[in-house]
Amino acid sequence: MKNSLFFLIIMGLGWSACKNDGESVKEIRDGNGPNSSMVRNPASANLPLDTNQLARITYAESEFEFGEVKEGDIVEHQFKFTNTGKVPLIILNARSSCGCTIPEWPHDPVPPGASGVITAKFNTEGKIREQKKLIYITANTYPNETKVALHGMVISQ
Repeated sequence: MKNSLFFLIIMGLGWSACKNDGESVKEIRDGNGPNSSMVRNPASANLPLDTNQLARITYAESEFEFGEVKEGDIVEHQFKFTNTGKVPLIILNARSSCGCTIPEWPHDPVPPGASGVITAKFNTEGKIREQKKLIYITANTYPNETKVALHGMVISQ
């Protein structure tokens, strides 16, 4: 008897918790919800939806061929970029495709027309043969994620 009562209470709570999901989606779709502008515009809730008015990140080169290196070497490269947009560029995050590559990026806003660098350090320890390491940059740009890449050959010592 206790198990049946417990089951009915849990089912009732579950039913009432899911009851308003349609309203939340409708609020976001209609733009009436408290956070709907952030959900519909992931670049920034305060910037206009016109993509011409966003920051733009333009790389001098988006891929770097490091050639042939020995296992255990550290490959380091600076990807130079310019903000070719109309508002300050804010890089929110830079992440690599694996833990062997560490990106570093400017944390201060980059004004329109100004330049900066994203540094990538690739530790080749345990990485033999052809390698391609991607770095994904998330910023207040359109699209909000861009990527740069390191590639080359790692030979054993």
